[in-house]
Amino acid sequence: MLLNNHRLGIAAGVLACALWGLVFLAPELTPGFTPMQLSAGRYLAYGLVAALLIGPGWRRLLGRLALREWRGLLWLALTGNLVYYVLLAKAVQAGGVAMTSLVIGLLPVIVTVVGARDRHAVPLRRLLPSLTLSMAGLLCISWEALAAPGSQSTLGLLCALGALLSWTTYVVANSRWLGRLQHLSAHEWSLLTGLVTGALALLLAVPAFVLAGPGVEHGTSGWLMFVGIVTGVAVLCSVIGNGLWNVASRTLPLTMTGQLIVFETVFAVLYGFMWEQRWPTMAEGAALLLLLGGVALCAQAHRPQRAATKAPHQLPA
Repeated sequence: MLLNNHRLGIAAGVLACALWGLVFLAPELTPGFTPMQLSAGRYLAYGLVAALLIGPGWRRLLGRLALREWRGLLWLALTGNLVYYVLLAKAVQAGGVAMTSLVIGLLPVIVTVVGARDRHAVPLRRLLPSLTLSMAGLLCISWEALAAPGSQSTLGLLCALGALLSWTTYVVANSRWLGRLQHLSAHEWSLLTGLVTGALALLLAVPAFVLAGPGVEHGTSGWLMFVGIVTGVAVLCSVIGNGLWNVASRTLPLTMTGQLIVFETVFAVLYGFMWEQRWPTMAEGAALLLLLGGVALCAQAHRPQRAATKAPHQLPA
């Protein structure tokens, strides 16, 4: 049973990353819309879908939630959804899909370092080779972004780093919560996160759409495209993707889920190159290889530990 849960967790994590990679394309598919509008639109749709799905069991769930759970959901909604996606959308618009996804590619090692403080974790010194390769990967893509003419690439890099910090905070905090909440399923926790995110998005919608001031005229077709894109991202990436990731987070230790996140970068980079119809530059190719190498070394450092340690969580029956 443990082995089956382990395999299920890995498969769920990889599928979640494949869906999450699509979020890097949304800003390119909706030109003229601001990052705040993209974030508000996506999470309004996420909240609406979550409310529809959670409606039949709302009273039962409400009785299982204390004030601390609501505070946790509020923090997750901000760090993992609203703040993260505003920064990510701006990074994509200013610096491109490839640069943004490669910076986010540092997440696996950062999460692993945080998870290394957990009980039975490998010593941090064994992670130094992987950290070195990952930092070299960041330097490759940072050098190209900073050397590009104009200030947009630099702004994109800074926003990508901010998104990386926000997403790291979410992944770690969400994993901790799922480890404690045995009375809620991974899917229920994902829907509750969506519900709180949708409520916050209502507040974000006012400055995003009402107070935005004069800008690009999109027309009916542009707005229909916008609604379709943000709704598709909400369903695929937020509802389904987050639900799959919660299954992985509840089944696997944090150090292992940290390794799985590299697939988000791989898929995002592939989607980006296909969208831009080009091959990677030398710096981008080197950064991707270094990031993958860093994750491979990090996984190697954890292999004996995984063999000796039982999985901390099991899926609810």
